[in-house]
Amino acid sequence: MAEREDVVLTRDVNIVTIPDGNTGTLTKGQIVTIHQALGDNYTVVSEHGHMVRIAGVDADALGKEPHQLHTLVSETDAAAVERNCWEVMKTVYDPEIPVNIVDLGLVYQCKVTPTDNGLNDVHIMMTLTAPGCGMGPVIQGDVEKCIRALPGVASVNVEVVLDPPWSRDMMSEVAQLQLGLY
Repeated sequence: MAEREDVVLTRDVNIVTIPDGNTGTLTKGQIVTIHQALGDNYTVVSEHGHMVRIAGVDADALGKEPHQLHTLVSETDAAAVERNCWEVMKTVYDPEIPVNIVDLGLVYQCKVTPTDNGLNDVHIMMTLTAPGCGMGPVIQGDVEKCIRALPGVASVNVEVVLDPPWSRDMMSEVAQLQLGLY
């Protein structure tokens, strides 16, 4: 989304404050400015100048449609589940940075292990752009939630590690171009 858009909330909506990750509510009738609409969430600025995140499931409160991902495969073997994991992780964004966590270089590993019941256990190893990031648990939860919803997944473990520490060199060329760093 290139242009900012002012909208009036059509109903009360749950929010997560940025950058501290606290939860709250904005009420019907408040005017918010959509700052970023990427992945399945909206980063908005409230009437009082607070930056908050509104989940995609609440897109209707902004007069928007929920995000649909059409690149997933229906197979449930380990290789297909891994492909789907990478695809859905590309829909997760740091609410302050307009680049997905995969292209930011925050995801170090996606390991898919078949189970005896024909499903798969998924282990994600990822980091944060800054060790004290208040949105870290929120981003970690987003990754877990989107992978847990995939077909063929039995369990999900999203591990946040700080070693090696994230650096700008870990970003893809696409991410660097998007941020004007390349």
